[in-house]
Amino acid sequence: MRNFSLLTLIFLFILFIQNPAHAIKIGLQTGVDRIGVGSSNATSLIDANTNKTVVKIDAMKGYEIVPYRNTMAIRLDGKFYQIYSDNVVLKPAEGGFISAKSKWYRGYLIIQNKNKKLTVINEVDLEDYLKGVVPSEMPSGWEFEALKAQAIAARSYALANLGKRASLGYDLKDTPEDQAYGGASAETSKTNRAVDDTSGLVLTYNYKVVSAFYSASAGGQTVTAKEAWGNDIPYIRSVPSFDDNVKKNGHGIGMSQHGANNLAKQGYNAYQILNYFYKNVKFARANGTSIN
Repeated sequence: MRNFSLLTLIFLFILFIQNPAHAIKIGLQTGVDRIGVGSSNATSLIDANTNKTVVKIDAMKGYEIVPYRNTMAIRLDGKFYQIYSDNVVLKPAEGGFISAKSKWYRGYLIIQNKNKKLTVINEVDLEDYLKGVVPSEMPSGWEFEALKAQAIAARSYALANLGKRASLGYDLKDTPEDQAYGGASAETSKTNRAVDDTSGLVLTYNYKVVSAFYSASAGGQTVTAKEAWGNDIPYIRSVPSFDDNVKKNGHGIGMSQHGANNLAKQGYNAYQILNYFYKNVKFARANGTSIN
């Protein structure tokens, strides 16, 4: 592979899109009987249907919410009180975080009663979402260029799969079924910098953001989507994965994360790594949901 300078890559490949920043909805829990929530600063639980305050939330205090008939109930001072809504929102004051699943998250929480079970959703800015994905998908101690490649691949996957879980009321799950997401609790300064340094960058093919599949390791050789799933994806081809030292872990399609780290150790930058694992793609800067 030739050594491209970042300026050359930008000149050749970067498209600038003037769309607003995108928020993404991540399903944290679906069909549960209770959820513990909280906020790092004092705020309010809001009825999403009326935009009225349901209850004041104290800083750094845990609250339990359960489904109650077609609405919900919240535990206050040891007793449950009915919330006359099936859809509530917990949004912290500026600079604050919300908690669920014993983790801290940016953005805000949406809690819904669906068929007498709770669905818990984190609505968050795309770039903030990625800050919780990159360290959850790749060890933060790995090579910085590999982390940058991971950030671009994860951003591409997220934008290409918006609405994938629409039937459940959100875009993506917070598990490896889509992308592992640990919220603000997973963030590190190094992985946040990898996200910031690649802000908005995605991979495209024929002017569309690609679903940049990746797995932990391919065991020496990646496979095509047709081999694995029976359907061809034109930007996915079988290539040596530079991870022969690691047992295959995952579907082996697209970027090998171990391979990306090994290539970064050899001096390859994030753009070269991605151009190696994904064929005939271009880089674009996307601040919204589509590429012009």
